[in-house]
Amino acid sequence: MRTQVLYAREPRWREVAERAEQLIGTPAFRPIKSEGRTVAGVLETPGSPSVFIKKSATASWMRGVVMPFAGSPALRALRGAAILEAASIPHPRPLAASQSVARGAVRASYLVSEMLHDGDTLSRFALGPGGSKGRDARRRRRILDAVAREIRRFHDAGIYTRDLQETNVMVADAPDGGFRVWFLDLEDFRRVRTLRWSHRMRNLVHLDRSIGRFLCRAARLAFLYAYLGARPEREEARRMVSEILAMKARMDRSRARRRGSGTFPSRPELDCASARG
Repeated sequence: MRTQVLYAREPRWREVAERAEQLIGTPAFRPIKSEGRTVAGVLETPGSPSVFIKKSATASWMRGVVMPFAGSPALRALRGAAILEAASIPHPRPLAASQSVARGAVRASYLVSEMLHDGDTLSRFALGPGGSKGRDARRRRRILDAVAREIRRFHDAGIYTRDLQETNVMVADAPDGGFRVWFLDLEDFRRVRTLRWSHRMRNLVHLDRSIGRFLCRAARLAFLYAYLGARPEREEARRMVSEILAMKARMDRSRARRRGSGTFPSRPELDCASARG
């Protein structure tokens, strides 16, 4: 099996990309995610800043054969990073990328990117340890407003993502008292000539499905209005919500079919009063 280096910002990161598989198996690597064919975590590098490594293994040899045409996850992440960089959308900068090739097939790809030391995922940042910060409804509203504005900004730039969920949104306090927002899973970002309303709705539904577990219905509506920039007239708001709920129902049915079940239970809504504490 040989290693192809797709990108390296500096020579030191090229070496990390070349040895990514080996480094993942050392004590210097601290795994954060290990699900299916994906392993991701933090690599402590002596004399250099800590970096984040994500390994994406190929499902089969046949998938690996066609991957050079569609692009490996690491290559798609480089393309996604370039798209976000051109639109000035915050994201972790790629430092290096590589892929392992055997018998003409890509068997795994590796992305090395900068660590976001100050940030945390949207839910953990909004709720804090034990949900303590989640009792501050004003703070939570300001965080969600900041995230909604950033999503609207990349949508207005003709960009969307196929995997917008709260674990792919990082948030941190900003020096000016506001909040900084970054977007992860760069391989899922795309740019289109005309971004349809259906693209926007799909992203909003994906995010709503993951933030619904810690937001009540009123807070989720406030997020939608922040994304829109203002609260629309009652009839227009009802129309939009109906369209979003209809898309959510279609996505739930599709997901249920893929899982081989007839129904997919929706997440219970959080009561606003209990959220305020």
